[in-house]
Amino acid sequence: MRVLLWHVHGSWTTAFVQGGHDYLVPVTPDRGPDGRGRARTWEWPPTVQEVTPEQLRTADIDVVVLQRPEELDRLVPEWTGRQPGRDLPAVYVEHNTPKGEVPATRHPLADRDDVLLAHVTHFNELFWDAGRAPTTVVEHGVIDPGEHFTGELARAAVVVNEPVRRWRVTGTDLLPHLAAAAPLDVFGMAVGGLPDRLGLAADQIQTYEDLPQRVMHAQLARRRVYVHPIRWTSLGLSLIEAMHLGMPVVALAATEAVEAVPPEAGVVSTRLEVLTDAVRRYVADPTEARRVGKAGREVALARYGLDRFLDDWNRLLREVTR
Repeated sequence: MRVLLWHVHGSWTTAFVQGGHDYLVPVTPDRGPDGRGRARTWEWPPTVQEVTPEQLRTADIDVVVLQRPEELDRLVPEWTGRQPGRDLPAVYVEHNTPKGEVPATRHPLADRDDVLLAHVTHFNELFWDAGRAPTTVVEHGVIDPGEHFTGELARAAVVVNEPVRRWRVTGTDLLPHLAAAAPLDVFGMAVGGLPDRLGLAADQIQTYEDLPQRVMHAQLARRRVYVHPIRWTSLGLSLIEAMHLGMPVVALAATEAVEAVPPEAGVVSTRLEVLTDAVRRYVADPTEARRVGKAGREVALARYGLDRFLDDWNRLLREVTR
């Protein structure tokens, strides 16, 4: 099958393109949001082919996997000459939680019934108003990085992109409280200005800018606990990856995290003092950290394993292309 999709979310796409199909990923000269092409910090198989907008006009495409409204409304019609859902089988993947007036937020597909809406979490399906659009849920899956947890560093790891700009969405304002429980190492994109913005000293926080995925995983596994301070996101793939690594996790009880992290895998709470106490406890007790991390890895392998994810997607793609 020849699948057209844009490089929007690197971690999700890295898992998705392992499915054994031929994947067409648009690329533009500036490699901007409309044409990032192949990933630079993730490892993708050779079945992922970069295609220009001009090449898409005559490309053989079996199905398009949409991820943004502009792909549905503009990019696919303009670049392929075909209408998603009418001339071209289509699935729309909703990665994000609704914004604005959340209980009343209508999805861009809410008034359509020609494109299947696939949510990545049950929370998303529950909270988005999809109207008459057909919906399904394909939960996340990740490539197993292996059980590499050593916890040799008595520090807490956080993975977040653009924490200064996104601030309360990513729980950035909570980091000083967490840093009082253990020194923080923050990984992700645009994290360099974080210490100054928070007013934290070098012995309280260190940042690591946009490391290749394999390098980041190796570094995470050296920290004793993974902290997920995000308030409003579907379900951070870095949380699932940390569980795969065998790390104990501490997360806000928000969105899908309450389903992803059972009690044996870590601590999930809406109370800041419970979260900080958990960080402090895991950092102080390497034996407990390892025990909890092992349990979390088993949970992650069972629910968010790559084989289940790919089987679900292959089944869905067959259904929409029949």
